[in-house]
Amino acid sequence: MSLWSDFLQNDQRLIHKWTHYFPIYEAHFGRFVNRPIVFIEIGCGEGGSLQLWKRYLGPFAQIVGIDIAPHAKAFEEDQIAVRIGDQRDTEFLRGVLDEFGAPDVLLDDGSHVMADVTASFEFLYPRIAPGGVYIVEDLHTAYWDEFGGGLRRDGSFIERCKSLIDHLNADHARGQIAPTEFTRTTLSMHFYDSVVVFERGRYIKKHAPQIGTKE
Repeated sequence: MSLWSDFLQNDQRLIHKWTHYFPIYEAHFGRFVNRPIVFIEIGCGEGGSLQLWKRYLGPFAQIVGIDIAPHAKAFEEDQIAVRIGDQRDTEFLRGVLDEFGAPDVLLDDGSHVMADVTASFEFLYPRIAPGGVYIVEDLHTAYWDEFGGGLRRDGSFIERCKSLIDHLNADHARGQIAPTEFTRTTLSMHFYDSVVVFERGRYIKKHAPQIGTKE
């Protein structure tokens, strides 16, 4: 069953998601189905998405919800753990990683406040498992003043992502920007309406061979 079909047939805890997110999820989460992975979602909502990930990813997935609201602890069940804390609190986040290990997938659906999104990313992205995925959604708030956003506003996570495009390509910048750990450990960035996806991976060698004969 597809995620979209599962969502439409949901009769368990409430799920609140934009419809155009579902193809994004399937494109980037599909390779983790029935694998022994750690999936962390920042922001538990009413608990339904945690159950959705559990159903979709299968019996070997450990789902971990992070939320600042104490009532979210009630969403725990088999395969689903919830830890209560602030997504900007690096010591709290370190404790979650110490307990469950490096996440293979991290989905930030938390406060959507630019300072919070950035703080979580700066701490957690370098700690994602090799080959893992980091997704930040609901980034329409990057254009909303009340969330610390605004068009081309300093501190917006969208602006941070624009600068990371240069880091992704730093090996070809002829010294204009030095390669960073992000350069060495990021395979790709994907931009969608309100969503940015980072795929982790390490290049062994970058080269452009010419193969074949010229006529």
